[in-house]
Amino acid sequence: GSSRLEEACECYCRAANMFKMAKNWSAAGNAFCQAAQLQLQLQSKHDAATNFVDAGNAFKKADPQEAINCLIRAIEIYTDMGRFTIAAKHHISIAEIYETELVDIEKAIAHYEQAADYYKGEESNSSANKCLLKVATFAAQLEQFPRAIDIYEQVGTMAMDSPLLKYSAKEHFFRAALCHFCVD
Repeated sequence: GSSRLEEACECYCRAANMFKMAKNWSAAGNAFCQAAQLQLQLQSKHDAATNFVDAGNAFKKADPQEAINCLIRAIEIYTDMGRFTIAAKHHISIAEIYETELVDIEKAIAHYEQAADYYKGEESNSSANKCLLKVATFAAQLEQFPRAIDIYEQVGTMAMDSPLLKYSAKEHFFRAALCHFCVD
């Protein structure tokens, strides 16, 4: 019955927290994953997503690829529920893992771009711009200068329209100019 499943979920969560205290990150991640699977059976999507995020955070310390897998499962649930801001936040987490742990800049760029798209859809333009600036920085490092120029100019133009951000526009256009120099 469902009460037995709920009890099992609680046991897995307690076990996961004990593993966290013992710094056994893989076991903690696995326990959170089991709890998430049971939550899905109970049709409790929000709790399942939360457990997948907890699993991802535990796996970050032991197995970065498994952390990414768990965060992607959480993102799928959140986008299904229409929670795009939270999904974007977790895309950034994945991008940071690719950036620092796995050093796969192309995949980091893809996740930053996805986060920016979700933020734009939710009218969180400053968060979207932060992600886009990361994309531009990596594009410039990978010598994809036209792509970097487009982003810097786009963010700079948006900054000019805001009384609070107009002072940062100069820096964005300066970076675009540097990229233009690299192209020519």
